[in-house]
Amino acid sequence: MNLEILTPEKKVFEGEVNSAIFPGADGSFQVLNNHAPLISLLKDGAIEFRTKEKTEKVVITGGVVEVLQNRVIVLADGIAQ
Repeated sequence: MNLEILTPEKKVFEGEVNSAIFPGADGSFQVLNNHAPLISLLKDGAIEFRTKEKTEKVVITGGVVEVLQNRVIVLADGIAQ
């Protein structure tokens, strides 16, 4: 599935991933290929995603995620330093 992480300033990540774990407002959740459509608020925390080569992590300061037809778009408020 394709994951795209965006902030108002820049595109943080875009690429194919096998899975992603998000810090949902009501608790963390995982998204895999062919996941049901979903829109969720995100709280401050780490988005952890696995590519073919490695596991990566991006720490965000809240936002929204949309999952639709193997495309995942994160609109993050910002990236924690």
